[in-house]
Amino acid sequence: MQWLHDAYAQRKDEIQQRLNDFSLIRDEDVFYELCFCLLTPQSNGRRCDEAVQALKKKNFLSSSVSLVPLLKTKTRFHHHKARYLLEMKKTYLLILERLASEDDPYALRDWLVEHVKGMGMKEASHFLRNIGYRGLAILDRHILRNLVKCGALISLPKTLPVKKYREIEQHLFSLSKKLHINADELDLLFWSMETGEVFK
Repeated sequence: MQWLHDAYAQRKDEIQQRLNDFSLIRDEDVFYELCFCLLTPQSNGRRCDEAVQALKKKNFLSSSVSLVPLLKTKTRFHHHKARYLLEMKKTYLLILERLASEDDPYALRDWLVEHVKGMGMKEASHFLRNIGYRGLAILDRHILRNLVKCGALISLPKTLPVKKYREIEQHLFSLSKKLHINADELDLLFWSMETGEVFK
């Protein structure tokens, strides 16, 4: 798959820098990364980031914010996602305690999926990657399409229940070993190939 190695060579430095940036996240930004990952399902990442910047400006972590008007033009299903943000905010201290007491990213992901409404395997993996954890696949449509293109999957899955998610995650890891490209870097490479940028 020379085409993939060529694409990786072009973006390698940028991808590695981005992953390093995630590991340097400030404590006060963890909350807003969680907000971001709750907003992104079936929505444009850049628009969701605009919403998060607006939340930061209004100090959503420490003050009351009228969420629906703010989210309406930035993310799909804004009523549901407004509720998810408010519920997450109520339990945020508990989430921080869990992050401080558990080092295993897989155990953390399972806990987040169980305890944070609106957070599935993809969103939990995304959040943990964006705050510095490694070794979790973020199986969005961009990644899945490229797994099919590379032959790691026969076809796109219609749904992604937890068992299927874990199974496809292993396919990504196997492909990573075959290509000798770190799985976290491969994830960002696929995303950037679909969107034209290395974002988050």
